Amino acid sequence: MLLPQQAEKLILDLVEPLTAQDTETLPLQAANGRILADPVTGRLDIPHWDNSAMDGYAVRHADLLACDAQPVTLEVVEEIPAGYLPQKTLQPGQAARIFTGAMLPPGADTIVMQEETRRDGNQVTVLASPKPQAFVQHQAEFYRAGTLLLPAGIELSAPDIAVIATVQALQVAVYRRPRVAIFSTGDELVTLDQLATNSLLQPGQIVDSNQYALAALVADAGAEPILLGAIPDQPQQIKQTLLQALQTADLILSSGGVSVGDYDYVEQVLAELAADIQIRSVAVKPGKPLTVARFSSPHRALYFGLPGNPVSALVSFWRFVQPALRKLSGRAADWQPSFVSGYTAQRLRADGKRETYFWGQAVFVNGQLQFQLAGGSHSSGNLINLAQTNALAMLPIGQTQIAAGELVQIMLVRTL
Repeated sequence: MLLPQQAEKLILDLVEPLTAQDTETLPLQAANGRILADPVTGRLDIPHWDNSAMDGYAVRHADLLACDAQPVTLEVVEEIPAGYLPQKTLQPGQAARIFTGAMLPPGADTIVMQEETRRDGNQVTVLASPKPQAFVQHQAEFYRAGTLLLPAGIELSAPDIAVIATVQALQVAVYRRPRVAIFSTGDELVTLDQLATNSLLQPGQIVDSNQYALAALVADAGAEPILLGAIPDQPQQIKQTLLQALQTADLILSSGGVSVGDYDYVEQVLAELAADIQIRSVAVKPGKPLTVARFSSPHRALYFGLPGNPVSALVSFWRFVQPALRKLSGRAADWQPSFVSGYTAQRLRADGKRETYFWGQAVFVNGQLQFQLAGGSHSSGNLINLAQTNALAMLPIGQTQIAAGELVQIMLVRTL
C-alpha cells in the first residue's frame, strides 16, 4: 500500500492540465465558477479620476488652516452629483457640494463630511478640519492601467466578475470543463432508469447510488459528468465501456471491481488496453482499494478505479480524485484537499495501521470549529449516515485515538 501523501503526489504528477487548445470564450455573465485561461488587464486606471468617498463638500485644505481655532465659512459655488462633470475650478474661500463617487472639481484636494458642516444658503461652515486629502479616492489608487488585474488559473467568483466588468470586458477566456466518464461495475447493480419500469428490486440487487453521487461530485468540481451506466462483471463489457469512455473523456471514474475478488476484472481489462497502472492500493480507511492508471497516446486519459462500497468511493474521491480534477481543470494552485484544525465532539478510535477518516459535520460552536461525528455505524457500506456530511476527521497512521475535546485534523468537503 502506498502512503496517502505518496499517492497524492504521484496522482498530481500524472495529471496533465488542460492547455490553451482547451479554452472557450464566454459572455461574462456565464463565466462564474469557471477557470480563467488568460490573464486579465485593463485599459483604464481605477478609479478613472479623483473622486469623493463621502457625501460632503470638496474644499481646498489650505482654506481650513484656521479651523482648529474656530469654524471656517466657505462659499458653495457648485453641486456635483455622481456622473456629473464639474464646471468650475475652486478658488480660495470656495467649496462644492459633492456626493459619493462624484468627480473632484479642479482646485479641490480634500472632502469634508457633511456631518462636520453647517449649511446656510450658498454658504457652508466647516466645524472641524479633516486631514489633507481626506476621503479623496485618487486616480489609479486601486489599479493602474496595463498592469495585471487577474492571473490565469483562478476560479472566477462574483468579486472577480465585478472586477472584469469594471474594465469593460464583455467576454472572458476560460478553460472548458473537463469531461469525466463515470460507470459502476457489478452484476448486482441497477440504475434508477432500469427501475423506472419495475420499481421493485429483485433479490440480491442494489441501487447504483455511486454513479449518481460521483456525478454530483464531478459537477461540483466544475467538470462535466458523462454517465455510462452500471456494467455487469463481464470483462468484455467492461472493456467496451472503457473504450467508449476513452473516445470522449479526460478522466475516467469507475466504482467496484478493483479489489481482489473472483469477479474483480478491472485490472485484467486495463492490462489488455495497455494502461500503465500506477497505484493499486493506498493506506486509507475507508478506501484501501484504489486503482490509478494512465492510458497511452493518443487518449492520455487518467483512470481512477474506486472501491464499490459507497462511503469508500466518496472518501476516495474527496481525498484523491478531486485534487486531480482541480489540476486538470487548469487551476494554477491549491489542488490539495483543505485540512483545518478543530475540536472533536466525540472520541475517535482507529487501529493506527492506515490513515483513517470519520464522516460527520464541521460546525462552529462558541466561535470554535468542532467536528461532530455522524451517528450510527461507521461501516463503509452505510451510506445513510453520510447524509449532510461536510467534513471528514482524520486520524493519521500510528495514532489510535483522539479524545473528545481534543484537536483533530478536519478535511472540509463542502463549504461551511
